[in-house]
Amino acid sequence: MAPQRFREQFDHIQRSMPDVPLAMGPDDSAAFLYEKGVVLVRDGEDARLVEDTVRTFFTEAPGLDQEQVRRVSPQTNRTGVTRIRVADPGQGGAQGDPAVAHALRAMREREGRARRPLVSRNHVIHIAPVNACPGDEPVPAPRTEGTNPAPAAAAHDPESAVSVLVIDTGLMHDYRSWPQLAHVDGDLAVQETDANGMLKQYVGHGTFIAGVVSSVAPNTDVTVLGTLSDVGAMLESEFGAALFESVDRYGWPDIISLSAGTTTSSGLDGLLGMDAFMAELREQRTLLVAAAGNNGSATPFWPAAYASRPDHADSVLSVGALRSDGEFGACFTNHGPWVKVYAPGERLTSALTGFDSPVPYVYQHSTFDTCRYGFGYACTCQEPSHSGVLSDESVAAKPDQVMFEGLAHWSGTSFATPVVAGMVADLMAAGGQRDPRAAARQLLAGIAEFAEVRGAHVPALRPPTWSAVPVVVPAPAV
Repeated sequence: MAPQRFREQFDHIQRSMPDVPLAMGPDDSAAFLYEKGVVLVRDGEDARLVEDTVRTFFTEAPGLDQEQVRRVSPQTNRTGVTRIRVADPGQGGAQGDPAVAHALRAMREREGRARRPLVSRNHVIHIAPVNACPGDEPVPAPRTEGTNPAPAAAAHDPESAVSVLVIDTGLMHDYRSWPQLAHVDGDLAVQETDANGMLKQYVGHGTFIAGVVSSVAPNTDVTVLGTLSDVGAMLESEFGAALFESVDRYGWPDIISLSAGTTTSSGLDGLLGMDAFMAELREQRTLLVAAAGNNGSATPFWPAAYASRPDHADSVLSVGALRSDGEFGACFTNHGPWVKVYAPGERLTSALTGFDSPVPYVYQHSTFDTCRYGFGYACTCQEPSHSGVLSDESVAAKPDQVMFEGLAHWSGTSFATPVVAGMVADLMAAGGQRDPRAAARQLLAGIAEFAEVRGAHVPALRPPTWSAVPVVVPAPAV
């Protein structure tokens, strides 16, 4: 059932990026999205080597056109990568791109078993997908319910506040109507609603994350950037450059909270488009707290999986999600030894919109009859039940609609990530610690409680103001 959701989101993302033909791949498993007809390669001699190798391979392979091989972005930039066109992006369907696959094969044969490939697909970086979407869609919550985690008691002090840069979608225009966001700044969403006045699918994601950080760690200066626009997606080749632009604009913060990423082509150890940024990050004092992704898989999800590389073990902290009781992993969370810590990420409550302008939302995806990952509790795959416009043509004329007036429940490693970012920031502010990486080490070293994720006992962080919600296990059918 998970591939169904992936295909629904593929269509949504493709419509939001009409000038970039996309494919899903590497085959019918639909593990990630990437740009059709193009491969990504390191600049300089590596780029020339790839061009020559692919041309030779295409000359000898039937049905492939070596005349189409050419650079389409030859300019050198800080990311150190170039896009090379290997086929007409307009050819073929969305179910994989054979020309790109052949180009990668040519280089694999040329490179042998090189640890760091010279070439890769140009993946789509997206808001921590459940096969390309958050753990669920948001559900309205009454204002009287308050946030979960609830606001901590600490006060904001401009002299000692910890700087947190959230790289995500932009803020809602009236976000400051919620007092907890008084010390949040950044980019406003470019377009909050569609032509019919409905809240767009990912608008509010960055606002929700800022609310989680501010609740866990009030003594923070949070800046939310609209790097991922209002659709939550960007090509890898552009994302690396956007990260550099972010730190050029605001300086290197104490903490970067990033709830986006992608799985990659088999065997890739990282993202070519992010290599240069990750190398510079290693030399800074900034801690990158990154979402592990929501594919219910052990497949590494980048950039969170950089936490498993020895050269980035100190600079990257990868975060998985616990279900609402905090005792077990959420059904959707990615897992494995590359995920360093887990935190509550199911049905958290935060600000989705401001309080000044109620806005309607139409559900895009239908819930499932059973958990799409095979779990037996009442997870977000099933509850609360609703019908979505992308899932079923029969409900397209009248999908379920709700009204948001501020707070929402939302699930995903997207939101477990700011919980951990906030806990690191809170430890820094409380103890006068100015080194975020040292604070992260201290926080992890002090973990005395664990949770169970896919049969493994894993370190778990639960902020003191977070309230567990009992998990419902449906009675067996008679």
